[in-house]
Amino acid sequence: MKQISIIALACVVLTLLSACGGKKKSEDIIAPKVEKVKPKAPVAMQEYTDERDVEWIGKIYHVAIHRHASDSLPMVKDEIGQKYKDNVFTLAVSRKDGSIFFSRSFTKKALNSYLDDDFRNTGIFEGLVFDKVDGDWLVFAASVGHPQTDEYIPLIIRLSRMGELVIKRDVQMDTSNVDNENIENEDEV
Repeated sequence: MKQISIIALACVVLTLLSACGGKKKSEDIIAPKVEKVKPKAPVAMQEYTDERDVEWIGKIYHVAIHRHASDSLPMVKDEIGQKYKDNVFTLAVSRKDGSIFFSRSFTKKALNSYLDDDFRNTGIFEGLVFDKVDGDWLVFAASVGHPQTDEYIPLIIRLSRMGELVIKRDVQMDTSNVDNENIENEDEV
């Protein structure tokens, strides 16, 4: 009886070994096919308007900034070929009686001398916002950036009480409320 159980055990072991040992491993690696991301229709930023009353040089002025994507400006492409529409900003400063003190439309071209070649070619004019009153100046912050990234060049646009416009590249880190007097590339526009 003992001999029969040993033979039966040996048969079971042989059956298991033959079942496991007969399979060959494949050298093929199966990976999902990676499809290239295809560019979609040109992407445009949302239209934006910001209006506020500001006390400046002893009077109240109304500051209005409007952004819209332009079909007539050259589009920029990212690394996958996705096209992005550039923006036009309109800045209007009016007196309390409604008369216009200053009005101008800006495109990235007005800021080109403050940009490097990379941002000139692949950046869009993303932002223009009122920052503060600084004595006889209204100060605005502007940015030209690579679309849908955190990469941008910050700019400062200053408007004097005489209507003089000065654009500077902002080189100060935004870590405190201290003004930086060492701003490069100062030009009147």
